[in-house]
Order: sequence, then C-alpha cells, then structure tokens
Amino acid sequence: MLGLLFLILAVGALFVWMATRHARERKAWAEAEFRHRSRGRWSEGGAFRPEIFDSPCRWIAVRTTEPRAVQKALKLANPTLCTWAEGMAEARDRRLFITPPIGEWVLVVGPGLPDPGDDVDECFHLLTDLSRKLGLVQFFSLNRAVGHHAWARLDSGEVLRAYAWVGHVAWNQGLASPAELGLGLKCYEYLESVEKNWDESHDPILQNLERLPMLAARWSVDPTALDERHFATGRGIVGEMT
Repeated sequence: MLGLLFLILAVGALFVWMATRHARERKAWAEAEFRHRSRGRWSEGGAFRPEIFDSPCRWIAVRTTEPRAVQKALKLANPTLCTWAEGMAEARDRRLFITPPIGEWVLVVGPGLPDPGDDVDECFHLLTDLSRKLGLVQFFSLNRAVGHHAWARLDSGEVLRAYAWVGHVAWNQGLASPAELGLGLKCYEYLESVEKNWDESHDPILQNLERLPMLAARWSVDPTALDERHFATGRGIVGEMT
C-alpha cells in the first residue's frame, strides 16, 4: 500500500515538474520571440517599435483602465494573463493582445483585427459594437506596402469620424477633426478622382501614412513611440477572436 502511495506521489510530482518546466520554457520562448521581433527597433531615446507595428498593422485604442472589460466586450476566447513580451509574441493569426493600461487607454493589437481593405463593413460593426459597450473607441490601420490607411473615432456606438483609403475611399464619415487638419492629412471624397501628378515628397498618400501615428498620439496613444518603461510592469491579456 505504501509503495502504491509513493508511486502516485512520485507521478504527481513528475507532472508538476513537467508543467512548471513547460511554463518556464514557454515564457522564455515568448521573451526570445519578442526580442527577435523587436530587433533594431530601439532608438537612442528609448522609443520602442516592435515588428508588430510595422506594415501592415492595426490597433484599437479604448479609453479604459480595465483590460478585462475589453476582453469581455470583444468576447475573446481562451483569455490568458501575460506580460508585454508574451502578448506581443502571441499576437498573430486571430490572437489579439490587450495591453496593460497606458495612462487612461488600453490598446488592442494583432493581425486578427479586421482590415478595412478586405471588409470595411466588418470593421464598422466591430467598432460600433465595442463602442456601445465601452464608450470612446479609436481604430488605426496602415499598410505601407500598398498605401492603405484608416482611422476612426467612435463614442457610445456613434461614429464621430472615420476615414479609410484602400486604393479608393472605402469610408469617409464625419467632419475632419482639428488633429487631422493640423497635421495636414488629405482625405478624399467618395468617387473623387485621384491623379498622381505630384512627386514623392508631396504624395498625400505617403504623407498620410507617415503622419498617422502622430494622429494616434493626438487622439490617444501612439504605440510606435512607447518607451521601455511601459514594458517593465503590468500584465495584459491575450485571447482568440471567435
């Protein structure tokens, strides 16, 4: 009897050890993946730019300090608490990373967010649903490879401002905000003819792409300008879109 009990305890201890080792190895992998994807993205001033914010990239900013509320509103499956490193490494396919609070904002990042170039209606419905639940919500998208870009601002389910260029105007709603006007962003009207008779230094499409992070900074948070202090503490959530 004692021998059987010892065997059960030994097997149990082995499983605990294996689970602990797996968790430790997974964390180490996530941190290594994070460093790899972030390689060459730290500036002398400490500005951070991981590969996830390169082209193409999309993110949502929600005015809240509760990542869990964002996870529930998005109905993400299999939610898991994680560090910045783990979240950035896991944000792929349909998995999204909900960041710890950055001031009064929480960001949602990952390629699983809808692309206005594929389906602007899906983007609209996701944002309006999220805004009805959580209030002030913003969306940003840019793809430097093809020149696509978009931004939107909603509150209580109402679109205050939205613009999406995907080779043509897919979405233009509301009046241009003071931030857009101040940055000199060019927003075309539906069906407006776009003649490329300018040189590259004055290309409004390229200028919009370069200035979109500045718009994000004026509206909420520019994730490409975060410094290393933001990644030292706090835990976010990673989960799968259903």
